[in-house]
Amino acid sequence: MRVLCASTLIGEFFVIGFAGLVAMKDPDLSMGTVWTVCGVAMLLSLLLCGMLTRPGGVQLGWALQILLVASGFVVPMMFLMGAVFAALWWASVHFGRKVDEAKARFAAMTEGQAEAGGNAA
Repeated sequence: MRVLCASTLIGEFFVIGFAGLVAMKDPDLSMGTVWTVCGVAMLLSLLLCGMLTRPGGVQLGWALQILLVASGFVVPMMFLMGAVFAALWWASVHFGRKVDEAKARFAAMTEGQAEAGGNAA
């Protein structure tokens, strides 16, 4: 799960940066505000890559997805991009857990076969 989720978060890092470039063109927003908000969100996406295996890491990832969709109120295209990345996040968590379970079953099966082979000799 960690690899799939981290890949999604790295993609989000770049999307947030590009959204910041688009938001800079809004005359109502100061450049400092845009880059403070985008910088914090980009940093959060990078830090979450390392926190995925810790308690609450996936939930913080969901919070980032909600913030990404909500950023559509500033950059309207982010409604679509946020929804796409929220779907990717769901798929990463859902299928990543299935892959982790399959790996655990395979490791247990391999370990069981090794023990059975060692007992026969």
